[in-house]
Amino acid sequence: MSLPDHMNYIEATQAGGPEVMHIAVGPVPDPNPDEVLIRVLAAGVNRPDVLQRRGLYPPPRDASPIIGLEVAGEVAALGRDVTGFKIGDRVCALTNGGGYAEYCTVPAPQCLPWPEGYDAVRAAALPETYFTVWSNLFEIGRLSWGETVLVHGGTSGIGVTAIQLAREFGSHAYATAGSQRKCEACLKLGADAAINYHEADFAGRIREITGGRGVDVVLDIVGAPYTIRNLSCLAMDGRLIQIAVMYGSKVDGFDLLSVMVRRLTVTGSTMRPRPTNEKGSIALALAEKVWPLLNAGRCGPVIYEVFPLDRAADAHRLMESSAHIGKIVLRVAD
Repeated sequence: MSLPDHMNYIEATQAGGPEVMHIAVGPVPDPNPDEVLIRVLAAGVNRPDVLQRRGLYPPPRDASPIIGLEVAGEVAALGRDVTGFKIGDRVCALTNGGGYAEYCTVPAPQCLPWPEGYDAVRAAALPETYFTVWSNLFEIGRLSWGETVLVHGGTSGIGVTAIQLAREFGSHAYATAGSQRKCEACLKLGADAAINYHEADFAGRIREITGGRGVDVVLDIVGAPYTIRNLSCLAMDGRLIQIAVMYGSKVDGFDLLSVMVRRLTVTGSTMRPRPTNEKGSIALALAEKVWPLLNAGRCGPVIYEVFPLDRAADAHRLMESSAHIGKIVLRVAD
C-alpha cells in the first residue's frame, strides 16, 4: 500500500467550543515498533473528545494531540516488532489519540478485526464503549449471571453497550434516560425497566422494582450529584462503578458507615492512561467472549448519525446536545 507524505486531520486551534476545530494538513505519522498505521475510514465520536477539545482532558505525553479515541480502517504499515497483522487487514482500534485523521498509529494489541458483516462505520463505533464496558462492568465490577445492574445514561454509547452485554451474559439491566423516547429505546435494547430521571427519583424506583433489595451493580457516568442515591440503590455486597464524572467528582455527605454495613465497593477507572499491556488484555477478552456475539449479530452499536470528517464540529454539537441515541461517527474515507 503506497502511502502519501501528508494527510488531512482535524485540528483544534485552542481550547473552546466546536468552532475551534477545522481541517488541517500534516505529515502521516510513522508507527513505532509495536504499532500499526491505520488508513482511517471512520472514527467514533465520544464524550472524552469533547472534554479534550475544551481543554479538560489533555492527551498523555506520548500520545497524538489529535482528537479521537477509536477508529476503523485498513492496516497501511507495520512497526518492525508487530506480528499477527498484515497490510490490508481491516481492523478497528482503541487509539491513544489521533483518530480524527486520515491515518492513525495504534499499538497493535489494541486492534481487533471488524466483526462479520460490519462496515467501517459500525466497526468504528465499537472500541471505546466495548473496552470500557467490558473492563469496568465485567472485570472490575464482576457482574455475573442472574445479577442486576443499573445503567445511567442508557442511550449513550456506553449505556447501549452495557444494556446489551448485561442481557447477553444473563444479567438484568435497569436504565435511566432523560425522555420517554429514550426510555423506550432502552427497553428495545433489552433493559428490564427504564426510568425517566426528569419524572421520577431513580433511587426510589429501583427500590420499588427490586422489592427493596436494590441492585448488585451501578454503572455511573454522572458523578457527584448521583453518588449518595447510587449507594442507596445497592444491595448487600453491591458495587458502584464510576467511569465518568460529567457533573463533578467531589461528594458532600458521603457516609462511610453505609458502605461498611452493606459491604459495598466503590470503584471505577479511566481507560486512556492505562498501559498497552492492560488494553491488550481487554482486547483479548473481547475477542474471546464478545466478538463471537457480534459476529452472530446478537448485539452491536446503534448508529445515530454519521458526519463527514470536515463536519466534526457539527458532530460535537450533536454530542453536547445529548439528543442522540447511540453513537455518532465521522466518515473519513470510502
